[in-house]
Amino acid sequence: MATVWELGSSDGQLLVKTGVGGPAAKMGHRLTIAMTTWTVTVRWVHDEPVSADLTVDVGSLEVLGGEGGVKGLSGPEKTLAQSNALKTLGADRFPHIQFRTDDIAKADDGYRLTGTLEIHGTTRERVVDLRVDDLGDTWRISCDAEVRQTEFGVKPYSMMMGAMKVADEVTVSFTAEYQRG
Repeated sequence: MATVWELGSSDGQLLVKTGVGGPAAKMGHRLTIAMTTWTVTVRWVHDEPVSADLTVDVGSLEVLGGEGGVKGLSGPEKTLAQSNALKTLGADRFPHIQFRTDDIAKADDGYRLTGTLEIHGTTRERVVDLRVDDLGDTWRISCDAEVRQTEFGVKPYSMMMGAMKVADEVTVSFTAEYQRG
């Protein structure tokens, strides 16, 4: 028997955390960014997941805050950081980030997803370890993954002639809960 799960932003969160590099890194903020519009479709056959697809709306990027820097991240600076991130990701040309599974294998604490990740029009093979926690009435699904922007043709934002720049590697964290049926 086949079943389909549909998860979206109301079921969890998708966060991106950036680092700062360059000689003037102490002046920059390590950002926490939320991708506020995304969907996951999981197809099940006989109580086993057979495919999972994630689509993220790049334009939904929202800067939640920043750590470090000379002073706190103000509202206008959040807006500027958001604008710079959208330009860096080419949101007008590449409005979606997608992950599509080719294989799902049972693991000790969840599943290992093997598939393709597409960012900025570039597709790369990717393996993601997904944790699944049984909370009684719900399942919590979560994972953390490192993504190197340059692997996908994204040039990390920089300023002051490169003296301060967003680190190439970002951390993506996904958490969602699914109500048992």
